[in-house]
Amino acid sequence: MSVFDAAAQQLHSVRDFLRFTVSQFEEAKLFFGHGNNSAYDEAAYLILHTLHLPLDTLEPFLDARLLDTEKGTLLHLVQRRISERIPVAYLTNQAWQGEYEFYVDERVIVPRSFIYELLGEPLRLWIEYDELVHSALDLCTGSGALAIQMAHCYPDAVIDAVDISLDALEVAAINVENYGLQERINLIHTDLFTGIDNTYDLIVSNPPYVDAESVEKLPEEYLHEPELALGSGEDGLDVTRQIIQQAARYLNPHGVLVVEIGHNREILEQAFPELPFTWLSTSGGDGFVFLLSREQLLGEE
Repeated sequence: MSVFDAAAQQLHSVRDFLRFTVSQFEEAKLFFGHGNNSAYDEAAYLILHTLHLPLDTLEPFLDARLLDTEKGTLLHLVQRRISERIPVAYLTNQAWQGEYEFYVDERVIVPRSFIYELLGEPLRLWIEYDELVHSALDLCTGSGALAIQMAHCYPDAVIDAVDISLDALEVAAINVENYGLQERINLIHTDLFTGIDNTYDLIVSNPPYVDAESVEKLPEEYLHEPELALGSGEDGLDVTRQIIQQAARYLNPHGVLVVEIGHNREILEQAFPELPFTWLSTSGGDGFVFLLSREQLLGEE
């Protein structure tokens, strides 16, 4: 009898299954980097989601007993998380970025950009009022998460959301429709700025930025994500270089570019020593997201 067969027979309450799932996740040495930071957090989330319970309310349900059908569904998901190393967001088709919920599947990376933390108040030095953003661009939009969050933060903005992957744009379309933003977010299938005719007050991008050596060492969970959305050349900056070199012509006067680059700050500063990067503070630190104005990109400031 497998441990999962035994669990189906001998475990009964939410508390039982929480303990069991944490134990199994810890024993399997899973990697947690797609929305949860620990075996406990991921186990609690998976149980609450599967049982259709509020995701922020565990305590009142700990002693509730599960139906046999609920046990079977939950144990199947736990087993898949372990045996296939699938990020839990793909098992539930649900991901969160801040307070925003998004549909996800393996056509897109799981949203986890720091950029959403910077929209609005943190950009006040460069965008004095949210209403001054009339047009915005999200390059490498993936699931559409940042485009949707920009639409909510900048109520007067029309947003173009670009991706080279048609599969990703199909997922983005689901999320745009779920938020009722079809009239404000335009999904565009192209490679970065190719064919773009508009200019923007704000351009953001969370492009691929993992260097070749790190791609080879990624935990198995990341191999379920689209390879196109992770790696970007030998040093991880191939796409970022293109964005920096082209962005000025697509920015309005006093417009700003905000880009996430992972752990590549030192390499980027060496590649563009003439640019006065502003490194923005996020929950991950102050070396992951940079800002440049149009004038700085043109060498006018």
